[in-house]
Amino acid sequence: MSADHKYEVEVIKLERALRVRRELKKKIEDMLGKSTVRKFAKDAVDCPVLGKRVSFIFCYACPNFVRRYRGVVHCRGDPLPPDFQP
Repeated sequence: MSADHKYEVEVIKLERALRVRRELKKKIEDMLGKSTVRKFAKDAVDCPVLGKRVSFIFCYACPNFVRRYRGVVHCRGDPLPPDFQP
């Protein structure tokens, strides 16, 4: 395991997308493009920090996100700031 991440979390493919706040989705669309966000919207991860399943879009915006590589998300696992909620 590398020193830059604590967790390796599998990406889960879903039939339907999980809900994400409109502001967050817009922010990610500006960075990545609409087609990429549309593809990522149907992906989810079981977040080790929050202890629940969240959309990959939320995970991507998280300060703990390091990288996504071959269907696995590398996560730092640090506590989240109180204002950062799904």
